Amino acid sequence: MIDKNLLRLLGGSKKYIGFCVGWMVLGLFANVGITASLCWGIALALRFDGSTAVFAAPAVCACAGLAVRYLCTRLVGDLKDTLGRSVKKDLRERVYNKIVRLGVRSTDDMSMAGLTQIALEGVEQLDLYYSTYLPQFFYAMLAPLLLFGITVGISWQVALVLLCCVPLIPLSIMAVSQWAKKIFTKYWGQYTSMGDSFLDSVQGMKELKIFGADAAQHRKMNETSEAFRKITMKVLVMQLASTTIMDLVAYGGAGLGIAMALRAVTKGALSPVAALFLILVAVDFFLPLRAFGAAFHIAMNGVSAGQKILALLEQPDPVWGQQTVTDTELALHDVSFSYDGKRKVLKNVTMTFPRCGMTALVGESGCGKSTVVNLLSGALHPSSGAVTVGGKRLESVSRASYYAHLAVVSYNTYIFNETVRANFRLAKPDVTDAEIYAALQKVNLADFLRQNGGPDKLITEDAANLSGGQKQRLALAVNLVADKDIYIFDEATSNIDIESETVILQNIRELSQTKSVIVISHRLANVVPADRIYYIESGSVVESGTHTTLMAQNGGYAALYTTQKDLEQGYAEVLK
Repeated sequence: MIDKNLLRLLGGSKKYIGFCVGWMVLGLFANVGITASLCWGIALALRFDGSTAVFAAPAVCACAGLAVRYLCTRLVGDLKDTLGRSVKKDLRERVYNKIVRLGVRSTDDMSMAGLTQIALEGVEQLDLYYSTYLPQFFYAMLAPLLLFGITVGISWQVALVLLCCVPLIPLSIMAVSQWAKKIFTKYWGQYTSMGDSFLDSVQGMKELKIFGADAAQHRKMNETSEAFRKITMKVLVMQLASTTIMDLVAYGGAGLGIAMALRAVTKGALSPVAALFLILVAVDFFLPLRAFGAAFHIAMNGVSAGQKILALLEQPDPVWGQQTVTDTELALHDVSFSYDGKRKVLKNVTMTFPRCGMTALVGESGCGKSTVVNLLSGALHPSSGAVTVGGKRLESVSRASYYAHLAVVSYNTYIFNETVRANFRLAKPDVTDAEIYAALQKVNLADFLRQNGGPDKLITEDAANLSGGQKQRLALAVNLVADKDIYIFDEATSNIDIESETVILQNIRELSQTKSVIVISHRLANVVPADRIYYIESGSVVESGTHTTLMAQNGGYAALYTTQKDLEQGYAEVLK
């Protein structure tokens, strides 16, 4: 019933559970004191001699018990709230920091919608597990034993029967736990699946309308929602069934204890007042476990969410060291890489990227170009071989030191939903407006910005208020302000207009005069000026050299270049 792995996530907040249980136990004693004071008062009333002064002592004890009970209830509530807030704050920080350390937009087997749900709803459910379930679990284990110790001196038979009936509740919980675990695991799977489907539908609304597929997607969403409704109903049915079983056990056990107490009174083995005390206390034997049983469903939901959080937190961090980057020459030395450990995406690749100049990676789709980019950026590590910067293995240098020299501009470089100035400040915190306009001038965006709000222009979500070309040029301008030593352009001119492509290529050529520039492009005309071109086929470098050299070899590069050129010329003639 207690997941040790989830307990590890608590860290220093474990103390709040101990304090909470302590105050709950004190509240139990206060409750017993109130019951004892009531029975004391009734015993005095049965032999009332006309003096009301005798009721003062039980009345004072009852009031004191009520005050302590109130204080304990308030303190328990405050501690649970403190525990919940501490857990949520700590877990959200850990989840966010983990995602930052991973340095990716999504993780294995978890989409962006799934990550968002886990970081928000999942943490909320786990908060309930820690702040409600765990304190109740420990209290429910202690309370019956303490009550047995109090009542055994009054009637050991009744006390023993009550204590023996108590384990029936956890047994009933254990009986449904496996069923419940499967249901809640499936529940969270359906929950994240519905989130993914909804996010896909919203993001692809334009395409759905254009293709007339919105009705079909609507039906799919309805099916997903219906599946989620059904699993939610199963959860509720399971909760209702287990609650009914626990109620039967709790009230049946209390009823059995009450019956034995009454029987003892009729036989003269127990006084009516003592029997009344046992009857009133009998329910307290079962109420803590009854409340624990109700919290069990919260726990199952929290455990399911917690397992997903643990799966995220336990993913290995990217390997980085502590050395400082002093030289920016990049190289791959006999590098092989496989995503699944079976099929090699790269096979014994060796490349050199000098401190200054343009190096291009070309080849057909799926040949391994993007994998090389991910290796160079540190997002992936080679299965064998080494990636080095300035002669040092990439995993031996610190990420901060390496990224201080690196910029990556791709076809999907993210522009934040902030002002233009705020986006530039991400690259250079002290950037001036003059520097912003100078960078924008280089990418032919300065006039556009002056006419549309200046640096305070707000970029909407996913840069929807910019064209594709403007977005790409703005991303380039931001990276130009960063003034890095190594620039990787990963299909940076993909799906944009000719004007924007020309501007970006001109800046790439200028950068290559003083920086290390690495260009990945499907369009070979863009890499003709490169100082060195690596032509990749099926994960291996089969040709390398300048454009002139490779064309003279009349190999795979020349064939691909000629085919592309013929297609472009044919397309141009068709347009005429």
